[in-house]
Amino acid sequence: MTAVATAVDGTPLTGNQLVRRQRVIRAALQLAAEGGYDAVQMREVANTSAVALGTIYRYFSSKDHLLAAAMAEWTTELQERLARQPARGATPADQVVDVLRRACRSIERHPTLARALVRALGASDPTVGEAAHEVSTRISAMTSPILANLSEAELADIVAVLGHVWYSTLVSWANGRLQVRAIGDELERAARLLLAAHPELARPAAAPRARSGNGAARRSAGRDAATPAAATAAAPGAATATRRSSRR
Repeated sequence: MTAVATAVDGTPLTGNQLVRRQRVIRAALQLAAEGGYDAVQMREVANTSAVALGTIYRYFSSKDHLLAAAMAEWTTELQERLARQPARGATPADQVVDVLRRACRSIERHPTLARALVRALGASDPTVGEAAHEVSTRISAMTSPILANLSEAELADIVAVLGHVWYSTLVSWANGRLQVRAIGDELERAARLLLAAHPELARPAAAPRARSGNGAARRSAGRDAATPAAATAAAPGAATATRRSSRR
């Protein structure tokens, strides 16, 4: 279930407001890709998006909130690409690894942007946590059709652990302790270890089995896994590793 975009005060946005909000997110992504975290100044975002500064603050409480929402947008694009080109692999485990590798390739292509988003996800702003939850919900939606034979509890546990691995490797990479390729390697290792407990996932994959809408909604409401691009949402308790909240 996709969260409905609202203003900072919780008011639902109109169609025109959603269009302006999208322009603001696009401007933030552009500035972060060109100059990194420090290049995303709210006044510059206003100039680039042609949206008034006061209006931007109605949609986003801080620069970190904006960048976290941009991470959710980036993940949405990955989800849309996956819908057009389904995960490849002979087994469900191989397909999950393919999804994770695709997310990592997006980070490899846009490292400056990815570092900016990871830094924002470490902020203490509560609204950042809300955007991070939206990212994890989307990543769950990308993997749940592949792992449809697992129970909801098993799926939630697997996605949560992968989220923690994802976030910790992103932080280590952003701080220069890992090569970017290691993010995908660590995620694949974690995924294969977790899925090894389910031998049926090592057998050739069948067509994905649809889950009931109510079940999907319950998963979306209750999951708190981290993830990128995409990259990637903040794992509970891990945010202090990169806590740098910047309000403009």
